[in-house]
Amino acid sequence: MQVEARTILDNPSAEELRKFTEEMPQCRVTEFDNVNVQTRVTSRSSGSTFVVTDDPSTASGKTMTRQEYERVARLQDDYIAQQDMLVIDGYIGNDPDFRTPARLTIEKANANVAGMQQKLYFPREGGEPEVQVIYTPNLPAPGYPDERCIAVDLENGVTRVLNSDYFGESKKGGLRMWNRIVYDRGGLSLHAGCKIIPTDAGEKVFLIIGLSGTGKTTTTFTTQNDSLPVQDDFVALMPGGKTYGTENGCFAKTFSLDPDFEPSIYNAVVRPDAYLENVYQDDAGKVNFFETSYTKNGRAVFGMEALGRYRDPREVGTVDCLLILNWNENIIPAVARLTQEQAAAYFMLGETTGTSAGGKSEEGKFLRVPGTNPFFPMPHGLQGNRILEILNSHPIETFLMNTGRVGGRDGDERSKKVKIPHSSAVVKAIAEGTISWEPDPDFGYQVATAVPGLDDTDLLQPRRLYESQGRMQEYRAFVERFKAERRAHLEQFRHLSSEIVAAAG
Repeated sequence: MQVEARTILDNPSAEELRKFTEEMPQCRVTEFDNVNVQTRVTSRSSGSTFVVTDDPSTASGKTMTRQEYERVARLQDDYIAQQDMLVIDGYIGNDPDFRTPARLTIEKANANVAGMQQKLYFPREGGEPEVQVIYTPNLPAPGYPDERCIAVDLENGVTRVLNSDYFGESKKGGLRMWNRIVYDRGGLSLHAGCKIIPTDAGEKVFLIIGLSGTGKTTTTFTTQNDSLPVQDDFVALMPGGKTYGTENGCFAKTFSLDPDFEPSIYNAVVRPDAYLENVYQDDAGKVNFFETSYTKNGRAVFGMEALGRYRDPREVGTVDCLLILNWNENIIPAVARLTQEQAAAYFMLGETTGTSAGGKSEEGKFLRVPGTNPFFPMPHGLQGNRILEILNSHPIETFLMNTGRVGGRDGDERSKKVKIPHSSAVVKAIAEGTISWEPDPDFGYQVATAVPGLDDTDLLQPRRLYESQGRMQEYRAFVERFKAERRAHLEQFRHLSSEIVAAAG
């Protein structure tokens, strides 16, 4: 479907998109000679996102009727007829047997979104898209939350975005529809990074699942044994453990980006061809990744080639290990080993503390996001059952990892932080099979007694920390609360199998 507009520029070059971006009044050039755009909207707009259906039971989240969608579409089409538009074509994924033709159509006034999306798409020429995002950042949607509307038409593979200039709506717009395509093919899309870790026993393929801001990108790009990143954000996992990639680049958070801890990401972000969004810079163009006066959700888009070292998704074997990241603050250990049923249960629980990526409504709040994937557009119970089916089809070791704190929130002197080197040591030890395990008496999963390179056993067994501090009454209250809440939470998913519900407690 091609829109009708005052002018349409099909697939401009990267140089043209950079030029158009520099012409935007909200764009500044940084000390690194890359562009940095300040947007009105600084995070994804989940409260303004609607799946188009006349049967709400077929979708997760909010829905709108087909009739209302047609009204919104006419409103947007009439607006586009008077605008200068850009069209960016590409593929989601690069495997000839699995790639999905995609298209972004957006106002030229927001050329940075086009430039960023071009970096994430794999190149394609010609042909019609299977999924497309039609994007008007400057058109209000009266009657919708914040006069903003993201309308997801899964049946026709079209997402319409009105009145948000945040790049994430373009990126997630295509991937949200791709979720449905993967499910219909018998697999499951995962909000996950992918990496390859060499070991003496051969290469190990890791998938790292996590809500935005919980350490997914950091865990994917932190190096163990000269590991290689494959994908940053979304993959398909198919029966038999085969995985497929989606993007030719990364959409990375820049908050507290430190070259000592994350050198690969830092070096890619400071290249002249990177696109920055909402990253603090002073009047002289100097960037400060730790300054958050505007937002903590500063972002950067760069191509995979900017990393120097990475593995093409087409060259990846079957998955060996699955990591489910939680950003927790109390009794979740730095790592726990799960049975298949427990893996499906904790996958569905998706427990974490919200970050700025989800906006002010989520930041700092305890959340349960099924699959830690807020972009799965169908009933969530389906993805819980599907992940268990896939785990039963191929042996994948699954682990729960806490990337937050143990024993209390930041500022509580009794608590301890799970730092990047701690998590890196855990990932390395998982790959090499060097962790010693024992059953946890409260939750039934296995907890580590020793991890090479991680000496603080309080992070491995939170019960010890609470016991040593005389806080066992508080600890037991957490145990009872979590068991009850988890079971009740999983029981609300009407499609979810009983064996998964039972594994939570």
